[in-house]
Amino acid sequence: MKDWPLWEIFIRSQHGLAHKHVGSLRAADAEMAIKNARDVYTRRNEGTSIWAVRSADIAASNPGDKQPLFDPANSKIYRHPTFFPMPDGVKHL
Repeated sequence: MKDWPLWEIFIRSQHGLAHKHVGSLRAADAEMAIKNARDVYTRRNEGTSIWAVRSADIAASNPGDKQPLFDPANSKIYRHPTFFPMPDGVKHL
């Protein structure tokens, strides 16, 4: 089992729109990872969707690079959601 890849598990709850990381597990393939995640992380029927992603396939920025990575966005106010007026009927944005 130590040779099996590590999978990161994300669950979408019944009351949410986004998947949230809930933990990691080892499995031989994606199908097994999803079935094991169902058994481990949704025992009380709290999920509506499961994502299983190989840990090796995740690319991440370094927290130490925060300043140079995010600084260019600060000068672009049009990227902030408060820049655009949103109609009252629009939900989940």
